[in-house]
Amino acid sequence: MTTTEIAASVAVPVPPEAFHPGEQALQARVGVRERMAAVGAMVLRDHMPDQHRELFEKLPTLLLGALDDQGQPWATMLAGPPGFVHTPDALRMQIATTPNSKDPVLAHLAPGAAVGVLGLEPHTRRRNRMNGRVTAFGDGGLGVQVVQSFGNCPKYIQAREPGLRAALVAPGPVQWLGAELDEAAIARVQRADTLFIASASAPRPGAGHSEGVDVSHRGGEPGFVQVAQTPGGVVLSLPDYPGNQFFNTLGNLALHPLAGLLVVDYEEGGLLHIAAQAEVLWGRAVRAAWPGAQRVLRLTVLRALWRPQVLPWRWTPAVSAPQFRVMREAAQE
Repeated sequence: MTTTEIAASVAVPVPPEAFHPGEQALQARVGVRERMAAVGAMVLRDHMPDQHRELFEKLPTLLLGALDDQGQPWATMLAGPPGFVHTPDALRMQIATTPNSKDPVLAHLAPGAAVGVLGLEPHTRRRNRMNGRVTAFGDGGLGVQVVQSFGNCPKYIQAREPGLRAALVAPGPVQWLGAELDEAAIARVQRADTLFIASASAPRPGAGHSEGVDVSHRGGEPGFVQVAQTPGGVVLSLPDYPGNQFFNTLGNLALHPLAGLLVVDYEEGGLLHIAAQAEVLWGRAVRAAWPGAQRVLRLTVLRALWRPQVLPWRWTPAVSAPQFRVMREAAQE
């Protein structure tokens, strides 16, 4: 089957009801179900608008989420010179990357696999999302057919700008970590101000595929992810702040409570991938530690992977998103 034939076979239009049952259930819980049904019909597309294509094609990094053969979501960051992401048209994306057994996402992709794509430009706080299906993957790159495309607001993004590292070095040895993590990994999580989370809605048993995969951004001030050593293992807790009320991530977790976290080392170019069991907490007391949070996402670590110096970029120090100052002041008042 040719790439064109594969693309045609996996293309799936966005249905009139753009939100799946997990997303709908959370929207109903907070009282926005009817409004979001109308919003979804207007803003969720089956193609990439020109402004989204323009952003994707100038980025030096791209976030990608997918499932492994056991249905575990993973997130990764791909990197290359601007233009390594190409959109031949509004329905297709071509990424200059190749299979990589050391990357938990690139190790498992095959034609037909569901993927989540996030294009983020931190210094301008622009971000766009695209969920699709792999059409081809090999030495010629990664091809993705659009299933669903939409934009996101700039809230909670810590602004930083990339530049090439002064001296490029070979990636360090990959380190698989157990559920307990290690001191270095815990320290990276505790000082992070940004992480990314991959999730999936409805994996097909034994197929490693799903109805849809998503990768999204979470931001906060350093320390916004709390780490606890419990009898059940290492537990990460982070706030869920007010957003677009699509509930893409939390809706996925309601149906398939596994998540893949990605913490980026913006100084040295390393990636920390974490697989976790997820739970959403709604109580007022549990979210009191994060002014402005509406829920808390609790993640019990299952395993992790540290990949040092795999990115060619280093980033400038972060400029905090203005929403965090506003939330602190409101809490003090």
